[in-house]
Formats: sequence, structure tokens, C-alpha cells
Amino acid sequence: MSERSWETVIGLEIHAQLATRAKIFSGSPTAYGAEANTQADLVDLGYPGVLPVLNGEVVRMAVKFGLAVGAKIAPRSVFARKNYFYPDLPKGYQISQYELPVVAGGTLDIVLEDGAHKTIGITRAHLEEDAGKSLHEALPGLTGIDLNRAGTPLLEIVSEPEMRSAREAVAYMKKIHTLVRYLGICDGNMQEGSFRCDANVSVRPKGQEKFGTRAEIKNLNSFRFVEKAINYEVERQIELIESGGTVVQETRLFDVDKGETRAMRSKEEANDYRYFPDPDLLPLVIDEDYVARVRGELPELPDEKAARFSSQYGLSAYDAGVLTASRELADYYEAVVKTLDGAEPKLAANWVMGDVGGALNKEGLDITACRLGAAQLAGLLGRIIDNTISGKIAKEVFESMWSEGQDADAIIEARGLRQITDTGAIEKVIDEVMAANPKQLADYRAGKDKLFGFFVGQVMKVTQGKANPAQVNELLKRKLAPSP
Repeated sequence: MSERSWETVIGLEIHAQLATRAKIFSGSPTAYGAEANTQADLVDLGYPGVLPVLNGEVVRMAVKFGLAVGAKIAPRSVFARKNYFYPDLPKGYQISQYELPVVAGGTLDIVLEDGAHKTIGITRAHLEEDAGKSLHEALPGLTGIDLNRAGTPLLEIVSEPEMRSAREAVAYMKKIHTLVRYLGICDGNMQEGSFRCDANVSVRPKGQEKFGTRAEIKNLNSFRFVEKAINYEVERQIELIESGGTVVQETRLFDVDKGETRAMRSKEEANDYRYFPDPDLLPLVIDEDYVARVRGELPELPDEKAARFSSQYGLSAYDAGVLTASRELADYYEAVVKTLDGAEPKLAANWVMGDVGGALNKEGLDITACRLGAAQLAGLLGRIIDNTISGKIAKEVFESMWSEGQDADAIIEARGLRQITDTGAIEKVIDEVMAANPKQLADYRAGKDKLFGFFVGQVMKVTQGKANPAQVNELLKRKLAPSP
């Protein structure tokens, strides 16, 4: 069988670290980068005689997510103990939600490469605490344990197994990433482990309804790694089955350096964890008034904002999608447009996505670290709109603004970059260019239309790019025409 004879089945379990200042069951801080073992108290470590107390802020954040994806908010949910031994889990159990999660159901729309939309079901989203971290770097032959993360609040978002390619999985993960940042419930920092996922991957012959045996790839913390790990795992399973082997249900890790997955341990079933309700925590009860209050806190969500950008600013679905990929980018774009009093929203979109985006990518910066404020960029675009400078000169001005921090007007005046819009001055240059190039003039008038670009280039060269391009084109067409 060829790879085309197989269908891939993918489900993701995304762990979003909730952006609270304190942990889920204690008052310990959650700040990243603190010295090892300085942010875990006796509650986080499960010492005898201590009692966990639920942080109300994590409940509000979970409900916000549930409402954003159209899920059902459970009026009553229960915390359970998930029992397993691990060096960085000193209690011997993790407090999580099992049979009764706070969020059930929901959907998320993703856009595929061909522009088509697909709806992915969300099974559940439940609250739980994170474990600590095992450290191996700089400890040859030893393992260190940092318990700072122990008790950090997580929202685990479990999808239905409805994705059929690595790219679909990445599109879904990116959409969740955008959503939790819009909601302000997670900073989405994948390098710091604030947003990561486990991918459940299986294959089955096309047309078969029964799922194949799945492998779970743990702790993927970049979109690129998610795509690479899934693609490798799909190929591994197909090759294994076609060579007469059997896929074993197991947990695997993705080796970034080798670009392959490797077995970590056999996959546990729910009964291996011996779940039971945590006797130290009462059921979480959420009434309709609370849900209504949280609903009132919801911001304009990404899909809503993209639809508004399309209708209000006349942008394509693609442009609107790019500009609303993050709340900060969308705010920046709108600030530019508002400073321009709504003029030329497409021009603003092109510059934000193109020149600003390119400059940020070149330096590995986020829009929040942009060197140009929205008002500064609007100032530059305003000079294009009122014909003070051409689009080509604007690129030069932008580079100077980016590197020097000056406003557009100051650079334009200091360098004498104002566009030549005087018709008489442009005509004089055109006459000089025509006189200096008699052969090209004769060839053009004999039918070699492509030489028109030559004359445009010569005029722009003489004027150092300052002549208004539209006027140059119009006047050249008139002057180059054969005499009647």
C-alpha cells in the first residue's frame, strides 16, 4: 500500500499555563526564571496536614475559554487525584479533573491551505496542576529536580481526533494559541513552556471507520516541532504496518536533533492512574450568574475581529486573518488606520504586514517591541497619500525611521526627499531624456512599446526618484506619442 492508501488521525492535548500570579492551590508565585526551588511551598509539595485552596482566578479563565469556543460550562465539576510516581511529583499524585471537567464540548474553525474552512471539535478542557521539572543540563550523570512549576495552573484542552494531517494540527494549535492570548488567560510563550501539546497519532486504511492504535508524542513546544514529529510518526507507523509489524500504544518523545520520535514508556490507561475524587477539595460549583458575568468580560474574538476588518476596512479574508493573528498586531493596525482617519486602510495593511512585519522578523522581534509607534507609521503613510513622497522613497524613509527613530517629516525635510509634482519641471526632464536618447525614441515610436519602461527609468534616475510616478507615466505617454 502507498502512503496515499492510509488516513492519518490526529488529536491534540494542549496545555495552556494560566496567566495567574499565584498557583492553582496555593499562594506561591508563578514567575518564570526564578532560582530553582524558591517558588514551591508545602501545599505544592503535598506535605501532611496542609490543604489546597482553589484559586478563583483559574476558574474565571477556564470559563472564559469555554464560552469562547461555545462549550458547556459544567454547573458542577470535580477535582480528582491522578496517581503516579515521577521524581518531580513529590506528592505521588497530580490534582486534575477527570470524569467531570469544568468545560465540555465546543468547536474551533480552522482555515486550510486551500482556503477551505474546517471545524474541529473540542472534547473538553479541564483544570489541573503542573508537575515540577527534571534537570539534566550541567549535571553530568545526575538529575536535578526543580519544583518551581509544581502547582502551576494549567488548562488542558483536548480535541476530538478530527485532524487528518500535520498541517491541520498546526493550524488548530495556532488557532488555540491565538485564542488564549486574545482572552488574556495565557501568555502563549512556548520557549518557557507556557503553551505546549501532546499529539495522539494513528493511521488507518482509507475507508476504515475503526481507529488504528495510537502513539502519544509528549511535550511538543513549537509549531515546527509539532509538524515534524507528526509527519515522522505517520511514516514510522505506515512502514511498521506494511512490513508486517504492529503499532504499540505507547508514549513517545520527539528528538529535535535527530528529527525522530522514540519510545518513552508504554501508554497508561485511565485505570492505571487510579483516579478518585480529591478528599481535600469540594466540588466546583458555578452558577448561571457567574457565567453571565464572565461572558460580559469576553473581548472581541479573533474570528469576529477578522470579519469586522473585512467589512469595515475592505480587506481580503487573508489580510484580515494575518492582521488579527495576535491581539497586539490587530490593535497596532487599527491605531494606524485611526490616525489616518480611515484613509487607505489597504495601504496601511500592506505596510503593517510587509515592511513592518519584515523588519520585525529580521530582528526576531514581536509587534510589542516594534521600533515605530502606530502614529509614526501613520505619519509616513500620510506623506504617501498626500503625494509628498512616492512609495519607493517611502521605503527609504522607513528604513531610516527604523534605524534612527526619527519621524518621517524630519527625514523627508533633512534629505530633501519631497516628491516633484510640478508638471512643468517633470516635462522639462522628459524633454531632456528624449533628446538624449533619439534611437530609443525612434524605436518606441516604431512600435517597440517595451521601451516605455526605459524612459520611465531614465526620468526617475534624473530626478533621483522624486518625480511623481503617476504624473511621469501620464506625461510620457503624451510626449512619446508619434507626432500627428
